[in-house]
Amino acid sequence: MLKLVNRETDSRRDYEPDAPATQDELLGLVALGDQAAFGRLYDQIAPRVLGLITRLLRDRAQSEEVTQEVFLEIWQSATRYDPKKGGASSWIMTMAHRRAVDRVRASQASRDRDTKIGIRDYNPDYDNVSETVQVRIEHERVEKAMLRLTELQRQAVILAYYGGYSHSEVSEMLSVPIGTVKTRLRDGMIRLRDELGVAS
Repeated sequence: MLKLVNRETDSRRDYEPDAPATQDELLGLVALGDQAAFGRLYDQIAPRVLGLITRLLRDRAQSEEVTQEVFLEIWQSATRYDPKKGGASSWIMTMAHRRAVDRVRASQASRDRDTKIGIRDYNPDYDNVSETVQVRIEHERVEKAMLRLTELQRQAVILAYYGGYSHSEVSEMLSVPIGTVKTRLRDGMIRLRDELGVAS
């Protein structure tokens, strides 16, 4: 149980420790700084408070920590309890629920912050500059190899492989038989493969 500093000792009520008292009465005594009443209130309602918080947090250690925070808040703010607005149990459980939700939000915010930092600080394994240079070199090699093709081969390759046209569409666009298109494409690709040094 929490170690408490006695407040307003002179105004504390004396009562028999085993005398029956409702939670409302105990909370009223806690508001006067009565540590014994606080102890009895803690014994009565702590299991319910812990149960509610554990259902929300699902982490025993954090739940126990938040439960202690709730009872510290009860001790510090018991004077603000107004029995006209509801029973002591409702007041305490509302406080417990609010603190548990705050902890869930804080934990989520912390995870979100860690994720953002992780993404920001992520360094891919490859060298982006090196990759860009490599792509540019390959592009230049292909352009040079394309210049080694005949005009008809180059047109067929550009339309079919870069333009995405079918053989029949290339045939129509170049006004040549489809068989000629296939021959130009085949010969053009063989020539490109040789120029680029790609194994067949």
